[in-house]
Amino acid sequence: MKKYKFILSGGGTGGHIYPAISIAERLSEVFPKSNITFVGSIGRMEMKTIPKYGYKIKGLFISGLKRKIFSLENVLLPFKIIISLFQSIFIILINKPDFVIGTGGYASFPIVFISTFFRIPTLIQEQNSLPGIANRLLSRYVRYVSVAYNKMDKFFPTEKLFYTGNPVRRSITMKIETDKAKESLSIDKERMVITVLGGSLGSKKINELIYNNLDYIKSKGIVLIWQCGKLYYDLYKDQSSEGIIIYDFISDIDNIYYSSDIIIARSGALTLSELAIVGKPSILIPSPNVAEDHQYHNAKAISDLDAAICLVEKEADILFRSKLDMLIKDEGYREKIASNISKLASPDASIKIVGKIKNHLSYE
Repeated sequence: MKKYKFILSGGGTGGHIYPAISIAERLSEVFPKSNITFVGSIGRMEMKTIPKYGYKIKGLFISGLKRKIFSLENVLLPFKIIISLFQSIFIILINKPDFVIGTGGYASFPIVFISTFFRIPTLIQEQNSLPGIANRLLSRYVRYVSVAYNKMDKFFPTEKLFYTGNPVRRSITMKIETDKAKESLSIDKERMVITVLGGSLGSKKINELIYNNLDYIKSKGIVLIWQCGKLYYDLYKDQSSEGIIIYDFISDIDNIYYSSDIIIARSGALTLSELAIVGKPSILIPSPNVAEDHQYHNAKAISDLDAAICLVEKEADILFRSKLDMLIKDEGYREKIASNISKLASPDASIKIVGKIKNHLSYE
């Protein structure tokens, strides 16, 4: 088999990084002699995360647009884009890839855009129900567009579109019985477990909601697994006690997911894809501080299918406890929304994407 060369680019958040890793793992299986290079953004989490999985990564001098109008980074952004485009040219010339895949993030745009000018076959993977500007622009030039939601033809050219779902880490697709997962964490299988996931840095609003309802949670005899984030760990670590387990960040998430009876989380695309795989009832609290409010659109699309509870931040103080209380008390409803979100699972997303790439390369 020919030794193919691939470039993958996705970063800034785990929602872009882990789908790229999932695709890379599948590429390594299908093309065992392949050479895989990642492209990321200097100073972002992908520059540390990707090497841990055994892949090499190149960094671009690129960043995103800040919400503050008067920001030095926004002033420098045009220059960063120009520099990153030239960096991408050199990366393409040196690596000579056979195929380039972008999963979103700052670095994804310049490397994929430049690849199209060199007539290198390209694919972008859009995780959200409301695509960002970068992928909408790239869709004009790339060969294929992989999506995780239906009815995406209003954003992307129909002839390039194919549905795959979002690629997730392989370990998450390995089902674990709830009781066994609890046992592995030394949790009594008879006790309900609520897991709170606020992202690697943490969510101020979600943390405040949990803190303000700790007495209620304790009164129910619930085990609370609370990932409060690196920014907030020092503020909440003293709340740790019997039945309250506090983390700054959870790297080994598999057993945590499968031990949970209820999950409270943001609604990034990767989180939703993982929740569908593990099939857990959840309360989704979209972050209002993301591009084009895409987390709300993600959560709304799921809640419209009665597959999760969507709770916007401005209503959370009033409604959070009643929504949580309903889930705790109503086992039937928990089972219903867990079943509904399970129907959205796409454990073979990376297989479909790499299959499309393989078919393309076999006809060249």
